[in-house]
Amino acid sequence: MKKKLLFVCIENSNRSQMSQAFAKILGGENVEAYSAGSKPSGMVNPKAIAAMKELGYDLSTHDSKSLDEVKAYAPFDAVVTMGCGDACPWMPAKQFIDWQIPDPKHMEPEAFNKVRDFIKEKVQQLIKEV
Repeated sequence: MKKKLLFVCIENSNRSQMSQAFAKILGGENVEAYSAGSKPSGMVNPKAIAAMKELGYDLSTHDSKSLDEVKAYAPFDAVVTMGCGDACPWMPAKQFIDWQIPDPKHMEPEAFNKVRDFIKEKVQQLIKEV
C-alpha cells in the first residue's frame, strides 16, 4: 500500500518542494508525495531548483500550490509542516509532524544546501517510520 505524504510550508517554494522531491526520490513507488503552502508564492524558488539540480532532480517541473489544490488527495498518512505553526490549517491525516526547518529563501547557496541536506535526512527518517 502506497503511503501518501503531504509537506506544507508557507509559500510552497522551498522546504516543502524539496521535501516532496526527496520523498519521490527516496520512496519510489511506495510513496505518493505532495506539497502545498498556506500562502503559496505561485513559484518555486530558483535557488531550490538549483540546489535540487545538483542532485539530479528537476524541481522546475513542480508548481507552488495551495492547500485547497491538494485536499482532493486526502486523507494522508502524514502531513509534515516545516515549522510554520498556526499558519498551517488542518488536513485529514493519520498523523501530523512538525519539523523545525529554517526557511532558506534568503540564504547563500552553501547554507541553502545545508538546509536541503537536512531535509533529505528528515525525509529518509520519515519514510522508514510511516
